[in-house]
Order: sequence, then C-alpha cells, then structure tokens
Amino acid sequence: MVRTLLIRGMLVGVVAAVLTFVVAKVFGESQVGLAIAFESAHEAPGAVAEPEMVSRTVQSTIGLFTGLLAFGVAVGGLFSLVYAVAQGRLGALRARTTAGLVALAGFAGMYLLPNLKYPANPPAVGNPDTLGERTSLYFAAMLISLAVVVGGFVAARRLAPRFGSWDAALLALVGALVVIGLAYYALPAADETPEGFPADVLWRFRVDSLAIHATLWATVGLLFGALTERANRPAPVRTPGAAPVPALAAGEAPTASGGSPVATGA
Repeated sequence: MVRTLLIRGMLVGVVAAVLTFVVAKVFGESQVGLAIAFESAHEAPGAVAEPEMVSRTVQSTIGLFTGLLAFGVAVGGLFSLVYAVAQGRLGALRARTTAGLVALAGFAGMYLLPNLKYPANPPAVGNPDTLGERTSLYFAAMLISLAVVVGGFVAARRLAPRFGSWDAALLALVGALVVIGLAYYALPAADETPEGFPADVLWRFRVDSLAIHATLWATVGLLFGALTERANRPAPVRTPGAAPVPALAAGEAPTASGGSPVATGA
C-alpha cells in the first residue's frame, strides 16, 4: 500500500514539476534576468568577472527544469508518505480532502510561513559571505514552521471532543500563530537588499516565487487526491453467469420467468 502511494506521489511530482517549470519560465525568469542585469551594472570598476561554469541559457532552461524535476519528485514522495500516515487520522475524510489538507500543510510549513520571516530574494540581493548563515536561518524557520503546523493539527484533533471541530480548529490556529510569532521574533533579521535595487523587481520576484510553489503544491495535492480516490473506488459487483437485463421498449411490461410478457391490462 505504502509502495503504491510512494510511486503515485513521485509520478504526480513529475507532472507538478512540468507545470511549475512553465510558471517559472513565463513569470519568474524575467525578474531573475533584471536582477542579474542590476548586479552586472553595479560591479566594482576593474573587477574581474568570475568564469561561468554553466551558461545563463542552460541555467534558465535545462538547468531550471532539472532542478524543479528533482524537487517535484522529492516533494511528491515525501507527500505520499505523510499522506499514508495522515489517512484515517483526520476523521472520516475522503481521499481528496485528506490530500488537500496535507498539501496545504506542506505548502504552509515548507514555504509560506518561513517566507514571512525570510522571503525569497533574486540574484544580487544578499551578501555572499553570509549565504551559509542565511541558509541555516531559513532551515531553522522551516523546521519551526513544520513543527507548528503538525502541532496545530494534533491540538485541533485533541480539542475537538471538548470544544467541537470549528472551535477546536480556531483555538489551534490562534495557538499556532502565537508560537510562530514568538519564534520569528526571536530569530535574527536578514535584510541585505543593496541600495538602489528596484523595489518592483524584488516584489514581482517574490510574488512569482509564491506562484511557483503554490502551483507545485496545488498540483500534487489535487492530482494525488483524485488518483487515490479513484483507486479506492470499489469495483462493481457482478454475479458470475448473470445475463444483462435487456432494456424495455416504451409501453412493454416486464416478462415473467418463462419469458412471455406479463399481462397488465387484460
């Protein structure tokens, strides 16, 4: 069962990666190009440009697709394992509803909540010397977010018998927001936007990043849920050797066991 879900999740991740690549190519790449142009225009005079190991053309095409494909397969596989644990533990929910909730939790924990503290930045934003520190801070925020999301689901389920489903969900949500707010207040800030960087490029890049991740998680949740619900649908039961019931013509009465029409008006 788990193996089937894992394979299904990885295949769904491939489809999600293809759709995500289209969104990234159409919307995100233009902002990356503008950020790189800003970086090139503001290089120090006389600075020697580092040789490119991979050309910009390769980065924006096959490189982008390969990275998204690997990420999509990883997300799909992880999603399927979490779904296997969650099914039946969130109440009497259909496969689509469970998959949707798991996808929403993954999107919130792995992208949305961490980006409230450390939003995505295009090239030329951020000091290369602090890249390792900023990466560690982002992963710390992501782990905290995932823990808060999982804790919120657990709290809502345990509070439901006492307060009801809606009130329990609201209480868990308020508690999660308080915890995430305190945690993000304690984490250090990382504001390294260079002076003069176009605000509209930064804003559009972050909006496009949100659209890219939303496309990935929405595709995984919706497609996985639809396929799983279809696979779980019971097959129609047929009696061996039973002949199909013929359709009756208009005004014709059902036949008796001997095959002759049953009189209705005579």
